[in-house]
Amino acid sequence: MPNAALPIAIFHEHPDWFRPLFAELERRGIPFVRLDAAAHRFDPSEREAPYALVVNRASPSAYLRAHGQTTFYTLHWLKHLERLGVPVVNGAPVYGLEISKATQLDLLTELGLPFPRAVVINDASQAPAAAKGLRFPVLVKANVGGSGAGIVRYESPESLQAEVDAGRVTLGVDGTALVQESAPLRNGHITRVETLGGKYLYAINVYPAVGSFDLCPADACQTTTGVELVGGACAVDAPKTGLKVEGATPPAEIIAQVERIAQASQLDVGGIEYLVDDRDGKHYFYDVNALSNFVADPVNVVGFDPWAQFVDYLEERAYGEREAGSGRREAGNGAHPDAVPLPASHLPSPAFVEA
Repeated sequence: MPNAALPIAIFHEHPDWFRPLFAELERRGIPFVRLDAAAHRFDPSEREAPYALVVNRASPSAYLRAHGQTTFYTLHWLKHLERLGVPVVNGAPVYGLEISKATQLDLLTELGLPFPRAVVINDASQAPAAAKGLRFPVLVKANVGGSGAGIVRYESPESLQAEVDAGRVTLGVDGTALVQESAPLRNGHITRVETLGGKYLYAINVYPAVGSFDLCPADACQTTTGVELVGGACAVDAPKTGLKVEGATPPAEIIAQVERIAQASQLDVGGIEYLVDDRDGKHYFYDVNALSNFVADPVNVVGFDPWAQFVDYLEERAYGEREAGSGRREAGNGAHPDAVPLPASHLPSPAFVEA
């Protein structure tokens, strides 16, 4: 069956985040189906799938919504689609990166890019030893995160040791965590750079609420000037977050580094976050987020609607060729033309998590 007769499949489990995407697809009359990532099945013996394109919008934070079964299942299905030659937006390689902050740091190391110093552990008893040589405060950060979940800050070696001794340090759904330096933020914000097709799309500064690690830009409810934002994606959650955002333009050097990360990780659409450490004035990358939730009320914040550009991209991937040099991935091959593939040893294998 020719691709033109097949729908685009949106694989997701959050009820609100992708309403702007569905609205734009409907507005254009593009055929699509919604696949529930929390209740799904596939047949390993099948030879084809009835989709022109699969858009992977599975979130590592699904376990916070009682959908933990999606996290590692998604990787199985993406590898199955890869075998079938079905084109996928954010396929198995970058999804494997999405669910492993440890692997993200491996990639940054390979690319020679800066990140806050960290040690990876698989047992809470290792946290105090891992923190030796790091500057406090430190974070114990779950390897599989999302929406700021599984991150706890410790102000001193003594407070970390006391919590370990009390059995209150947890590592997350795969039993792995980072012990990482927590840098003071220059001007009180981090910067999230959104990419599409391996290229810069826009950037925003995100000012987190006091004590919060949730930096989801779709949850932002105000600009830094106090203008209320319409939360087109996370309207239910937005008033609770306290996040503030503003449009930003990173230095050209950082944009080039972000594009290197996106292309090396085979990131089709997503946000790459960095901070500027107030102690030394240098920038450090700390998160590659393949589940891109565009900023709430984007026209008010960045001056255009990224959902429209995203649907342009999906339509071209599914049904038509882009012009040469646009960064489009050839359908089914799973790699950007200029990507630096991760070694197989750096792609995390699925884990099995007991309920």
